[in-house]
Amino acid sequence: MARTRGSWTGGTLTAGAVLKPQHAARAVFHPAWIPQALDRSVERLKRFRVVAGAVASLGVYTFVEGGFDVTELLENALTASVVLLFLTPLTVGVMLFVWRRGGTVRQLRGPLLDSAALLVLFVACVAVLLLLVRTVNASANPVVIIGAGLTMLWLLVFTAYGAVRVSGNFFGTAATHRCLPPLLAMVTSWLVAVPDLVTGDLHGLSLTLGYVFILGAPVTVTAIALLEMGRLKRRYGIRLTAHPATLAPAGMPPGTPPAGNPYVPPQGHPYGRPQTPYPRPHPRPRHPHGGG
Repeated sequence: MARTRGSWTGGTLTAGAVLKPQHAARAVFHPAWIPQALDRSVERLKRFRVVAGAVASLGVYTFVEGGFDVTELLENALTASVVLLFLTPLTVGVMLFVWRRGGTVRQLRGPLLDSAALLVLFVACVAVLLLLVRTVNASANPVVIIGAGLTMLWLLVFTAYGAVRVSGNFFGTAATHRCLPPLLAMVTSWLVAVPDLVTGDLHGLSLTLGYVFILGAPVTVTAIALLEMGRLKRRYGIRLTAHPATLAPAGMPPGTPPAGNPYVPPQGHPYGRPQTPYPRPHPRPRHPHGGG
C-alpha cells in the first residue's frame, strides 16, 4: 500500500492541533502511513520496550547522581540522534543484504525514504531545541528571552512527545518490516551501553550499581524485543530474515503468497474483522402459484 502525496498526517494536523504541541507531535511523528499494531499483546510489548528504551536513553545514573541538566540532556540526545542517522541506515542495510534473495531494494524504496525523512525531522527538532536553549541561556535581551523562551517551551513539549512516538514506531520502520522496530531498539540500547562498559565509566556509581544501571536497560529492551519478534513469527508468520515482499499480509495464514504490490503492513483495522465460519444459506425460491 503506497503512501499518497499529502497523506503524511492523514489530515490530523489541524490549526487547533498546532496550538497543542502534544497533538502536533502525535500527527507529525506517528504519520498515517505507519501501520497499526497487529494485536494488543504486541502493542503492550512495544510499550514496555519504549519505557526500557527511555531508561537507556536518559540514563538512570543521571538522576541518581543528582546532576540532571536540560542542556546536557539535549546535548546527549542530539549526539544519540546523530548516531542514529548512521546506525539506522547501517542496520537496515545489513537487513537488505540478508533479504537480497527474497526481493529487491526498489520494492521497499517508498517506506524506506519515509522512515529516513522522519528520522531527519526528529534530529532537526532536537538540534533546533538545543540551539534555542543555548540562545536563552546566553542572551540578556528580554525580547529574545521571551520570544525564544516561548518557542523553546513549545518545541520542548513537541520534541518530548515526538521522542515517545518515534521510540515506539522507531521512525516508521514497521512500514518496511514489522520486525525492524524491535531490532533497531536492541541495537540502539546496546550502542548506548557498550561505550560505558568498554571504558569502565560507571558515572560515579559503585561497581555493582553501575553495571546494574548500565546493563539493565539494554538487557530489558533485548528481552522484550525478542518476545515481540517471537510473537510476530508465531502468530503471523513474520520472520526477521524474510524479505517483506515474500510475507503474506497480516491475518493471512503463514505461507500464503503475497498478491499485488510488495508487502507493506496493512493500514486498516489492527485486529481484522470477524469472519463468518459458515456461508449464509440462500433463501428458498417461492413457486409462483403458492406451492410448498
